[in-house]
Amino acid sequence: MRILVTGGAGFIGSNTVDALIDADCGEVAVLDNLSSGKRHQVNPRALLYQADLRDAAAVADAIARERPEVIYHLAAQMDVRRSVADPAFDAQVNLVGFLNLMEAGRQNGLKRVIFSSTGGAIYGEQEAFPCDEDHPCRPLSPYGIAKLATEKYLYFYRQQYGIDYLVLRYANIYGPRQDPHGEAGVVAIFCGRMLEGQRCTIFGDGKQTRDYTYVGDVVRANLYALTSKASAIALNIGTGAETSVNALYSALAEVAGEARPPEYAPARPGEQLRSVISPARAGQYLNWKPEVSLAEGLERTFMHFRNERGRAR
Repeated sequence: MRILVTGGAGFIGSNTVDALIDADCGEVAVLDNLSSGKRHQVNPRALLYQADLRDAAAVADAIARERPEVIYHLAAQMDVRRSVADPAFDAQVNLVGFLNLMEAGRQNGLKRVIFSSTGGAIYGEQEAFPCDEDHPCRPLSPYGIAKLATEKYLYFYRQQYGIDYLVLRYANIYGPRQDPHGEAGVVAIFCGRMLEGQRCTIFGDGKQTRDYTYVGDVVRANLYALTSKASAIALNIGTGAETSVNALYSALAEVAGEARPPEYAPARPGEQLRSVISPARAGQYLNWKPEVSLAEGLERTFMHFRNERGRAR
């Protein structure tokens, strides 16, 4: 099987590429512009195409060379705040870039797309906790809107061209290789600050909640999706457990031996207050469930960043 992973130099993407290769799933290639992904994270057994999704010619060339049967689409403009500040940029990457990929794919034998959507931003302010996939989708950001639109475009390509798809709506993912200096990923940011000897900042009162899911569990879901017969549906990939930022900080501080309390800053405008998703349907269709507890995941993540810092010295 020929597989292409967009965003395969990034956090979730590179971990997914490693899992696909370790499981001997087929020939794996990566398409990444390296704007946030890192070349050294690309598995040496995967061919890297350094290209931006917005560059239709470069995308078409990579797809024509690889002729993938399956595409894992993980590449994205993932900063919610940037999407609010610059909706056009967000749409260029997350919508036009996706369409460049699909147009090239449909002309080169693409059979299936496994799309990394969002289980937080796509639902907006929730009415049920945890929510399932039937919850109304009322995204509050251009980022969430683009993810929902992409799901609709996948339905179009299936109806029009027979390209199968499966949507995985991720919760708040954390773990090794997440960028501690990026805009996304409070766990990585907290780890980076603690290791630098700086106090962490919590925006708002810290009572806002998220569904923190370890990257290794998400990678297993990605791997299961390759052979699953589930088709043309969306599946939540999360823990179903709600954790406040305050509780997250306390748990990570215990792992890190951090005695200092966090600093508090004004809440960010438009931030969701509560977000937690039910993984029950993923259990039904993928035989998947999260296995790594928050305490274990935080310890693994902090040790990873500490080891990386030690090697960098």
